Amino acid sequence: MDVSMTMWVLTILGLSALIAVDFFIGRKPHDVSIKEAGIWTVVWIVLAALFGIGLLVAGESQASGEFFAGFITEKSLSVDNLFVFVLIMAKFAVPSHLQQRVLLIGVLIALVLRAIFIAAGAAIIASFSWVFYIFGAFLIYTAWKLIQEARADDEEEEFEENKLLKSVEKKFGVADKYHGTKLFIKVNGKRVMTPLMVVMLAIGTTDVLFALDSIPAIFGLTQDPYIVFTANAFALMGLRQLYFLIGGLLKKLVHLSYGLSVILGFIGVKLVLHALHESGVHVPEISIPFSLAFICGVLVITTITSLIASRKKEAAEAAAASGSQDDAGKDKDSVEA
Repeated sequence: MDVSMTMWVLTILGLSALIAVDFFIGRKPHDVSIKEAGIWTVVWIVLAALFGIGLLVAGESQASGEFFAGFITEKSLSVDNLFVFVLIMAKFAVPSHLQQRVLLIGVLIALVLRAIFIAAGAAIIASFSWVFYIFGAFLIYTAWKLIQEARADDEEEEFEENKLLKSVEKKFGVADKYHGTKLFIKVNGKRVMTPLMVVMLAIGTTDVLFALDSIPAIFGLTQDPYIVFTANAFALMGLRQLYFLIGGLLKKLVHLSYGLSVILGFIGVKLVLHALHESGVHVPEISIPFSLAFICGVLVITTITSLIASRKKEAAEAAAASGSQDDAGKDKDSVEA
């Protein structure tokens, strides 16, 4: 897709305006209701759909298909990110009314960092076509690693601060409590960070680790930097509302990691086939329509099986709890007798 500099500027300005509106709406710290989160989640998804349809109307059917495949993939990978966001919020005991501000700034930091990753990835791909082999192998390895982590079923998972975050905390110092929406305060004449600033940095920098998976994944669906950037932007910008909307459902998506591993493995194979094709080897290439159908199918199946498994687990736990109460009642009757 041939994108002019004017189109790039207009797109960035448009996305910036949407971010500004989002910031204006959430400027006052408050507890986000399910209704508010639901409405804005739908708004962001509709905006993404309109953008993709706009590409189709403009005669860019290939770009439109690539955008939708990339957006759905990035959105599904972003849902997995929410698990870590929940851990970060718990680690730093973020007050509920400040969580929406943390996510807004944290996601903005993540978007800027991803833009840098995308520019670097596009430059590398343009210069070295063999990098597709590396991307493909990395995604297949990541898919296998996801399966291993899912099978390990570590329930006592806890967020650990990365080295960058620890070094920043050591350099500036951190206040012992939250001070509203302030990011820095003065303690004994020294300017130190508030815990709110630390959490924002934790959200933003942690997303860089997820970008190591998601950026190669979307480059496996499209090599167009414009589509890669816009798909990432739309997927990330609705992440804040999605956090509040499905926060309670995250624990029920027990098979999500398996679904994502299948998707990443599929895209990894697609990348390797593309690399072989670029090297002159006659191998079949996977089309975007098939990729889109496959990704959507995996996500639907994963969601359904997750909900069924969660329902069975809840029923088993309820039965076990009921049995324990019955046994306790019988013991009490025996003692009284």
